[in-house]
Amino acid sequence: MNIEYKQHKNLPCDELYQLFLAVGWAKEEETTQEMIDNFNIGFLHSTFVFSAWADGKLVGCVRVLSDLHFRSVIYDLAVLPAFQHKGIGSELVRICRQACEGSEWLVQTDMARGFYEKLGFRQKNDYFLTIPSKWF
Repeated sequence: MNIEYKQHKNLPCDELYQLFLAVGWAKEEETTQEMIDNFNIGFLHSTFVFSAWADGKLVGCVRVLSDLHFRSVIYDLAVLPAFQHKGIGSELVRICRQACEGSEWLVQTDMARGFYEKLGFRQKNDYFLTIPSKWF
């Protein structure tokens, strides 16, 4: 399997949406065309975006918000189910950490906790507060 890793923020909205559908982070019945047309907004405004491609198709991605020194936060690490367990997610995290080596790295997850622990992440606390957006 030949995976090409890229660093660019302007991921195609339709491919990004299909990736999110495939991993269960989006639902067709809850997604409007306006949302699909703007699906990459969070990526465009992130500090870093790394993606994985197979034969010209988006198979994985991750975005990072960072102050480039003290803290970096991983958001939206997703890999198509058919490409999971092949090292793509681990490589995307490695590329992230390499981009800002001295930073503390944070991620908020429950379902992928074991994955991140294998990569060296440790439980820090379980406080997470939110104000919902108009979209969710």
